[in-house]
Order: sequence, then C-alpha cells, then structure tokens
Amino acid sequence: MTQPTWGPVQQEMSDILQRHPDDVPGVVDQLTRLQEVLCRIPPLLHGNPLADFNKLYLTITENVLDRLYAGKFKDPAFLARLDVEFAARYFDALRYWTEASPACPGVWAGLFTRIPGPDARPLPSAVAGVNAHINFDLPFALVTTFDHLGSDPVDGSDQHHDYLQVNDIFAEEIPGLRRGYLDRWQLLIDTMNGDLDDWWQGEMVEYTRNVAWRNAQRIWALRHDMAALDKERRRLDNTATGLGKLLLSPFGGFLQ
Repeated sequence: MTQPTWGPVQQEMSDILQRHPDDVPGVVDQLTRLQEVLCRIPPLLHGNPLADFNKLYLTITENVLDRLYAGKFKDPAFLARLDVEFAARYFDALRYWTEASPACPGVWAGLFTRIPGPDARPLPSAVAGVNAHINFDLPFALVTTFDHLGSDPVDGSDQHHDYLQVNDIFAEEIPGLRRGYLDRWQLLIDTMNGDLDDWWQGEMVEYTRNVAWRNAQRIWALRHDMAALDKERRRLDNTATGLGKLLLSPFGGFLQ
C-alpha cells in the first residue's frame, strides 16, 4: 500500500484520528478540525480532493444536528447513533491510511491516493467520497446502530422514516454545494440547464441511500455468520471501488 503523505500536518492528522466522537456535536467538531488540517496538506492545499468531500460531509452533518436540536426526527436516538457510527467508519478509514494499514477499504484508498494531485477535480472528488461513504460505509453503520439499539431495520418504521428524511437534507443542500465546486463557465452552463442537474443528482443520492438500506437489511440477516459477512464486505468494497475509479477517471469530469 502507498505510504500516506500528510506532509507538515502528519502529527495533527494522527492526533485528530486517535478518538471517536460519541455524539453528533462531537462529529461536527471533528469534521471541522479535519477540514482545517486537510486544507493545509501540500501541494494542493484547498484543492485537496478529500477536503472537497469533507466539506460536503460537514455541511450535511451540521444540517442533521440542526434538525436534531429542532426535534424533527421521530427517533432522535437512532439518528444520532447512526450519525456517530457512520462518521466512525470514515475516521477509521483515514486512520488506517495514516498508519499505512492494509485494513483501509479499497474504495477509500482510491480517493486517498489522489490527495497529492494533480488531476483531482472538485465535484468528482466530492462525489467519489459520497460513493465510498454511502455505498460501502452506510450499510455497516446501519447494522451497528440497530445492534446497539436492539432493534431491526424494518421498512416503514420510525427509524426508516428518519433515515429517509436525510434525503431531504441532501436535496436542500445539493444545489448550493454543487455550484460551489463549479468554475465560472460551468456555472453559466448550469444556469442554462435550470434545475435538471440538481434534480438528477438528488435522485441519485436517494437511489443510492435506498440501496444502502437494502444492503443493511441483507447484512443484518447474516451478521452472525462471519464468513458470509466478510464476503459481503468484500463485495460491497469491490463494487464501490469500481464506481469510485469511474468517478475519478476523465469521465468523471463530465460531472462538473
């Protein structure tokens, strides 16, 4: 595995990743600290492809926290726990990469190798991070959350309702976030397209999160079979890794 190079912020990265937040405000705080450090990694600095994803992730998590404070969720304990478990998998992947551990999932490694540049573009980089986090991390975070709370991933439940409400957060945030990644000439094309780009990207997020829920139900059913669980983990990692490579290829530039 390629040795990670965080340059002058190596120790800061290691320090940040030594702990797991145990609540959503803690996740927001850790993502904020991570964003500041990521933007100081040479040679790309603020153009760091991981910083592009982390910024998006921080914005979505801040919105989740606002809704938790506002009492918008039917089962806030579920949503808060899911947020913590979800973030833990991202932080673990970063820690594995920092330590040059083979435990780092392939889908995350594919994005981390782009950190030195020079061909990483902002929107494909952010979407590649979303791919890793939703298509690979989210099903396992759901299973860990349900196991912790002693409940099951049932369609139509309060937990499922709250899970789907996060799709609304993406729908609210995607237009502003996506335009923040565009160049001036791309913004002109985006204006000509109207709401089309926002619509299809919102639809893709909803579809992907629905697939993650189904995969979580699948994993839940075999969670006590270690061999089957490991096979499912490899399958999801391989699938997400293949998609990540496509997103980070020259084809991914069309996302801009």
